[in-house]
Amino acid sequence: MEGLIRGLTDAVLNPNHGRDDDDDDSRDERSRSTWAEVVGGEQEEEDQTNRRPASHNAPRKEINEQREQRQSRRNEWGSGGSRPAATTQEYGETNDDGWETVGRKPPSKKNHKVPKNQWNNYKRPIDEQEYSGDVDYGTGIEPSEEELADIGKALNKLWDLDSNRLVPGKDYEIDCGEGKKVYQKEDMADASLFTWLSEDIFRIPTYSRFCALLDNYNPEQGCKEVVTSEEKQEQKAFIEEISRTAVIKYLHKYLSAKGVISENYEDFKRMLASFWFDLYGRGGTSGSSSAFEHVFVGEIKQRGEQEVSGFHNWIQFYLEEAKGRVNYQGYIFPRRRGNTPDSESHLLTIQFEWNGVLKSVSSTLVGVSPEFEFAIYTLCFYLGQEENHVELGPYPVNIKCYRLGNRIGSAFPVADS
Repeated sequence: MEGLIRGLTDAVLNPNHGRDDDDDDSRDERSRSTWAEVVGGEQEEEDQTNRRPASHNAPRKEINEQREQRQSRRNEWGSGGSRPAATTQEYGETNDDGWETVGRKPPSKKNHKVPKNQWNNYKRPIDEQEYSGDVDYGTGIEPSEEELADIGKALNKLWDLDSNRLVPGKDYEIDCGEGKKVYQKEDMADASLFTWLSEDIFRIPTYSRFCALLDNYNPEQGCKEVVTSEEKQEQKAFIEEISRTAVIKYLHKYLSAKGVISENYEDFKRMLASFWFDLYGRGGTSGSSSAFEHVFVGEIKQRGEQEVSGFHNWIQFYLEEAKGRVNYQGYIFPRRRGNTPDSESHLLTIQFEWNGVLKSVSSTLVGVSPEFEFAIYTLCFYLGQEENHVELGPYPVNIKCYRLGNRIGSAFPVADS
């Protein structure tokens, strides 16, 4: 009885706990559009290709080998190889090495750095793009009978295949700050969420091409999007890049084995591009949103009090926090004691402001690759349910996937109790 009373009390004081505010938003089909600004510039594709081996996405047996190679490269940067030397410049200044130091709330250890000269080459015509080598993964990406019979096992296999997933403490560091209830408004974080991210991360081809997409959208609700030919090329280039990874090849084999799509890989790539990037309407405004905009970039609702919806990607969070547009305010207390997040956690439930607009509760998988998130949400949409209780590595997760007609209205992970 005492436990019941505590539960009812918490439900009254904290009605949104454990539920992302996208739940109701997706069902209501409210209208908004999206945007993010990524510092752009030019960097030769050859430089990026040389920094990353062509086989950077391999089955599980090669993952540790490739992560060790990344760490070895970082060791050349000095100070034990764990991170580049800390900057001494103040916020808003530009360093001589082509990086801009920006931010509103100072991190506890060093300022964020965002590459200024990185992604403009991806605006070139498709036939002028250079991609990672296409690797033959053999049977490493063939779904087993067990996996075909259980989507949870398939999702966990995707976790194993994500060779581009980052390692906490080696590739990045976060400071979770203090915990809070959803309804609490005070800022419980003294510093930014990200205290450090390896510069090498922006040279991973799938990460770099993903970043190039983030400045293509307007955040305001009801703004009709205009997609330029250059932006379409960026979309196609990103799909082509991720299609060379193990997680996307596994996704194709899984969906084709289930009869959802044809076995033709080119058809599959066209389906992925259309599925994630085609514009649709929310709340009566046609062409104002897309699955990619909502899930990965974020949107600002304008009905009544402004709210942030979507925005579940950690790379977007890092970049916006780096430019002072995101103010991290602390993590949301987990339902179960002993599950408090720390610097090693990949799954976070947090609260933040974006451009001064509150996101009272949001969840994200930190350090996973863009291709991994594309794969799990696509798989859940086609073969899963609205709620998918699974395990991703060590994390019990409920992957929520809401429909908006024949599109993804929203998709995000929630820590399972």
